[in-house]
Amino acid sequence: MAGTSGTPGTGTPGTPRVLRAMNDRAALDLLLEHGPLSRTRIGKLTGLSKPTASQLLARLEAAGLVLATGTSEGRPGPNAQLYVVNPSAAYAAGLDVTPERIRAAVADVTGRTVGEFELAAPGRRPAQPVVRQVTDALDGAVKAAGLARDDVHRLVIGTPGAFDPNTGRLRYASHLPGWHSPALLDELAAALPMPVEYENDVNLVAIAEQRLGAARGHGDFVLLWNEGGLGAALVLGGRLHRGWTGGAGEVGFLPVPGAPLVRQVTKANSGGYQALAGSQALPALARELGITEIPTGSYAEVAAALVASAADHTTGPQRRLLEIYATHLATGLASLVSVLDPELVVLSGGSLAAGGEPLRALVQAELEELAASRPRLVVGDVHEHPVLRGALESALATTRDEVFDTSR
Repeated sequence: MAGTSGTPGTGTPGTPRVLRAMNDRAALDLLLEHGPLSRTRIGKLTGLSKPTASQLLARLEAAGLVLATGTSEGRPGPNAQLYVVNPSAAYAAGLDVTPERIRAAVADVTGRTVGEFELAAPGRRPAQPVVRQVTDALDGAVKAAGLARDDVHRLVIGTPGAFDPNTGRLRYASHLPGWHSPALLDELAAALPMPVEYENDVNLVAIAEQRLGAARGHGDFVLLWNEGGLGAALVLGGRLHRGWTGGAGEVGFLPVPGAPLVRQVTKANSGGYQALAGSQALPALARELGITEIPTGSYAEVAAALVASAADHTTGPQRRLLEIYATHLATGLASLVSVLDPELVVLSGGSLAAGGEPLRALVQAELEELAASRPRLVVGDVHEHPVLRGALESALATTRDEVFDTSR
């Protein structure tokens, strides 16, 4: 598994120190992927000799990165000692921020969630400053994990819109109260003891799907998200494309056929595609089709319920609702596909997940009529708190790069 290049500033490429560090990281990644492994099995998977594998494990155990845990059973010969990554070697945290609430979680370095907390947002005019809301949500998850705030190695915060890398101000999310102060990022940095990163919520869903779900193994894909708002994540060459201001993927603002042309879209916090295919459009469409049983709740909840019901019908107004919704979704997707030519499109978020295979098949058929290229459409696999899961995966990736680097 060893190569000939090292991390800048950690040693000369090809030196024993750098090669050992590369083998250490390979072994740690294998333990994360496969769970408990014996010295012999680690040696076979890495191509290392038994003595070298033994030295590697002794080194990682002394560094607090691996633990001996039980022995193998059920095989001829003496039982072999098994090793796992030490879960308490580091912790990372994630926050999922919406106008209604802040959901927080802490995970150990293996990726297991060890603490969760949800803080209700106080409304359009927050009674508490955003910094207080963030620290209260984080502290709730940290307390649930039995940890202290200083135990968290890194925090990733997911929000609607995106923080402009040129100005540090939140854009494309005027509906998120209290988050638009030019001093906010400095205030949060001063209040929190760990490094903090900020990411668009839909981009975090794409990270979750790429690491754990339907987009595993895909370097080029589009994720379309429809919940409170309509957005997309663009992954090109294995990396998120965020754009100059962080606004790549804000497809709700996209002008599309079939919807009135919206001007001053940032003030309206909406656009043609949002008006045509967003959650807010579905109740009105259902009424137009004569559907009288409209559920109550938020736009996202109502839309998901309507689509779930429609997906169970093969005829009647409910089926027509699903067909029109699929056409509206495909209308905007056709523009993305024409420009990006992705290998895969992942459908995620409440109303898209609620439609399941019936909706996916309809959108696929419509897209093949509207776009020259034909990407494969799939429904996302990460169903439970995908924004939060993506935040944790993002925080864990950087945390592991730092904590698992034994060359320093």
